[in-house]
Amino acid sequence: MKVLRHLPNLLTWLRLMAAPATAALLFEGHYGAAFGIFALAGLSDAADGFLAKRYNLTSPLGSVLDPAADKALMLAAFATLAVLNDVPGWLAFLVIARDALIVLGVLIAFAAQAPRAMKPLVIGKVCTVLQVLYIGVHLASLAFEFPLGGIAPADAY
Repeated sequence: MKVLRHLPNLLTWLRLMAAPATAALLFEGHYGAAFGIFALAGLSDAADGFLAKRYNLTSPLGSVLDPAADKALMLAAFATLAVLNDVPGWLAFLVIARDALIVLGVLIAFAAQAPRAMKPLVIGKVCTVLQVLYIGVHLASLAFEFPLGGIAPADAY
């Protein structure tokens, strides 16, 4: 059981490293590999969350690292796909600005020593799921070379 204790944080560290790897692979035109890394990162997010909750393997480091890894992966994907003109720049800006404002709010709460009992809202979880699906579809389109003409750019809205 001692080995399991650190597994959720190890998976989260790997997901954190997936962010720059995904961006680099996209810039190099290795869309299939980028899609694979993104998909594995998503699975690792589900796995570390399951392990942490099921076996009570939560930690203070994990509570900070997990959302940071999620935000880093989304930032890398949106920013890179915007630079590659696969997603609208305004959408990437909104997603990144929203996450930056959330992080800023947390930092202000810490600096002000305000109560920090933060629980994700349902709307936030829905937003995250939609962002992951959006990025996943766009990465799959690049990886498997199918056009998004029927849904893009309307899917951005």
